[in-house]
Formats: sequence, structure tokens, C-alpha cells
Amino acid sequence: MEKEIINRVAQSKLVTFDLEELYPIGKRELLDIKDWLYEGIILREKEFRNALEEHDWSSYKDAHVALTCSTDAIVPGWAFMLVTSKLNSYAKKVVIGSLEDLEASLYQTVLDSLDYSEFKDKPVIIKGCSNKPVPENAYIMAMTKMQQVAKSVMYGEACSAVPLYKRK
Repeated sequence: MEKEIINRVAQSKLVTFDLEELYPIGKRELLDIKDWLYEGIILREKEFRNALEEHDWSSYKDAHVALTCSTDAIVPGWAFMLVTSKLNSYAKKVVIGSLEDLEASLYQTVLDSLDYSEFKDKPVIIKGCSNKPVPENAYIMAMTKMQQVAKSVMYGEACSAVPLYKRK
């Protein structure tokens, strides 16, 4: 007599929260302003403004842009603001930092806009593996949101989840 195989994961009330499904579409660009600085380290306002006027900003259409300066230059805050003023007509989002900082900012926007009511009082597993570049900060943000509503929160896959939180 054969025993029937029962898929207990499929029968459970466990809800999977997959950050990869929330991946914001659009190209990512890293814009390094060092090329607009004298010898890569000194900002000369007139030359900087001229370089910005001559730059083709249309290449950033619908892109998410991370602004950075890869040299040890001291860059006044207004310089990044001026670059942003040029990008605002084209880019979807502009941040100062790395591409990972950009991803974290994009996920912050997405996670802040979600309705978490479907996870209320349920056991939730935040899926761990992804093929898209989900930043580590997105997992922290997701944990913060889920802990407010879920009965329990785990990380990983249903077959090998790590328990993180259980409401008392």
C-alpha cells in the first residue's frame, strides 16, 4: 500500500513576498561628474555650467540616475542640484550615490506605496533568492513593513525558511 504524498507547503497559509516581483523597470545610469571638474578635482563654476549646457541630457530619458563623483574632489551641494535640474526633464529618478543606493531608493518608493493588508495576521516568507539585483536594504525595508502586520515572518524558501519574527 502506497502512501499518498502530501504537499504541506501548498496546503499551508504561508504567503510568499517576492521582492523580485516588485523590481522597478527602467534603465539605470551612473553619472560621474568628475569629467566636468578641472583636473577631475576642482569645480570651476563657469566651466562646470558650460559643460552641463553642452551635455546631451536626452540619453537619460526614462532612466533612473545615480549621481556620483569618483574622485576626492570637494563638491558643493549646489553642483549636484544643478545637475539634477538638467536631469529632471528626462530621468524618472535621481539620487546621489552608487547604483546600489539608487536601487535601495527605488525599492523604498515601491515598498512605501504597497498595501500590506493582504499580509495581516498571516505567516509570511520573504523570498530570498532572486535573479534581479535586489539590494540588501530592500530586505530590511520589507522586514520592517511585514513585522507591523504579519503573524510571523521568515526568510528564504518554504522548504528551508529561517524564522525571523513571531508575534507574541
